Amino acid sequence: MKQVFANLGFAAAIAVSAFSGTVTSAAAQNLDIYVGPGYHRPPPPDYGRPPPPPGYGYGGDYGRRGCDPRQAVSIARDYGFRRARVSDVTPRRVIVDGYSRRGPDTMVFANVRGCPAMGR
Repeated sequence: MKQVFANLGFAAAIAVSAFSGTVTSAAAQNLDIYVGPGYHRPPPPDYGRPPPPPGYGYGGDYGRRGCDPRQAVSIARDYGFRRARVSDVTPRRVIVDGYSRRGPDTMVFANVRGCPAMGR
């Protein structure tokens, strides 16, 4: 009798471990079932409205979307430039000249908000 219970316990342990292996693989799949309306939401109320004009909601010079040359010079100084100055501003780039440990050097920033560095 003890042997039968031992075999049944062993079989149950194998069945549970096999079942847990199938559950994890089945849980990895994505199955979505939606019943009734509400899955597709209507567009937002301002969907058909044209975008606001440039500078809307900003006062004065705060509506600038490009890189502020003063911020570019400040970032260049943080990188170790001495006597940093803006040499050129184009629609795509802000170029800052200055002196590094190696001598005269140039740093290029993208002309977008935040002035990310493009190259040195």
